[in-house]
Amino acid sequence: MKNVIEPYKIKTLEPIYWTTREQRRQALKRAHLNLFFIPSKDVVIDLLTDSGTGAMSAKQWSALMQGDESYAGAKSFFIFEKAVQEITGFEFVVPTHQGRSAERILLHNFKSKGEYIVSNMLFDTTRANSEDFGFKVLDLPCSEFFADTEYHPFKGNIDLQALEKALREKSVALVVLTVTNNSGGGQPVSLQNITAVKKLCKKYSVPLALDACRFAENAWFIKQRESGFKEKTPSEIAKMMFEQVDMCFVSAKKDGLANIGGFICVREIALSANCKNRLVLAEGFPTYGGLAGRDLEAIAVGLKEALEESYLEHRINSTACFHQQLADSGIPLLSPAGGHAVYIDAKRFLPHLPVSAYPGQALAVALYEYAGIRGCEIGSVMFGKTLESGEKTYHSKELVRLCLPRRVYTQSHLHYTAQSIIDFYKKSANQLRGIKITKEAPCLRHFTSHFAWIE
Repeated sequence: MKNVIEPYKIKTLEPIYWTTREQRRQALKRAHLNLFFIPSKDVVIDLLTDSGTGAMSAKQWSALMQGDESYAGAKSFFIFEKAVQEITGFEFVVPTHQGRSAERILLHNFKSKGEYIVSNMLFDTTRANSEDFGFKVLDLPCSEFFADTEYHPFKGNIDLQALEKALREKSVALVVLTVTNNSGGGQPVSLQNITAVKKLCKKYSVPLALDACRFAENAWFIKQRESGFKEKTPSEIAKMMFEQVDMCFVSAKKDGLANIGGFICVREIALSANCKNRLVLAEGFPTYGGLAGRDLEAIAVGLKEALEESYLEHRINSTACFHQQLADSGIPLLSPAGGHAVYIDAKRFLPHLPVSAYPGQALAVALYEYAGIRGCEIGSVMFGKTLESGEKTYHSKELVRLCLPRRVYTQSHLHYTAQSIIDFYKKSANQLRGIKITKEAPCLRHFTSHFAWIE
């Protein structure tokens, strides 16, 4: 594996506060074992999410100072709009304050178009918004996705045979491809798969959307792994991806390299108008969309920086190196490494715990207490439910996602993280108790639930 140093110099420092294990134990008690309730000052290495947690560049900070805060028609919007148009090829661009607002505004237009939203795999907010509008969600990951330990270059692909069957037999309102596939281990989707999905959608007259939060990372994987793209730039590949779809929604807090923001892109003027009408109700006037002008300027710069080869090469390789250090010590992982995160397989890490004891949440909490590392459970807490009957449903995977914020941590931070996980695995994993839910919300319960250790 090529060793790539950080393609930047550090100019501004933010201190890390080292806590003791007892301090973290008390923090967990106050937070009801929910890592979302832990104050950031009590976290040593924060890998909860890569959404809005990255470091902005000198060019982005400079752009912030150029922000036009006019309510309507701010010049910052037109700079933002032009950048998005150049990268995606879409004519109509609607800004929002973040990705979940973008998906909700867009999905509202399809409430009467069909019964199902079909995807390679929807992430939590997209799933919750879809279900809130009354859609049934059908995830159709490719068969290679289920081979956790085996290499396949594009485990994020959708199952094309299953997709055609769904399009033929069900009332489908919209097909959504998530790139990269966050719930599926940050795995990429091939351009060949995207193109094939487009053909099927056209055949059955169903629109195709791209959840393109990590479009630049997906473009890099295509360049590295898909035949015929070695000589293409990430920008060229990204444009090819967007050309295959009818619309996209994006959280600019990922590959926009910004701390806030999102947007919708569509090709039809009528759909654009509908989205803008919803935007006015929920977010603000269409030339600011719930954002300050300075944020629009920062996103315009960040979208272009995210497609730079030096940045992407370091980003993907640093994740792969982190993954490799853990794998070499026997830590059970989803393989190969994704783009934005490393996913620990909690079922195999904690084989003594049944899924009813929420091993993903138990492991995430334990790693925080042990070493101050905050990750995120991607499993039955996030995707399971307690039905009206009291019966509980569980997810097929129990994962702990360790997200790498963009341009924040160095290799030494990741080495500390990996070594701490390895030490815990060898010394304490077989003694870890399971967790139970003591309080939960009806949707997106992982954000606000209360937990307790099982006696």
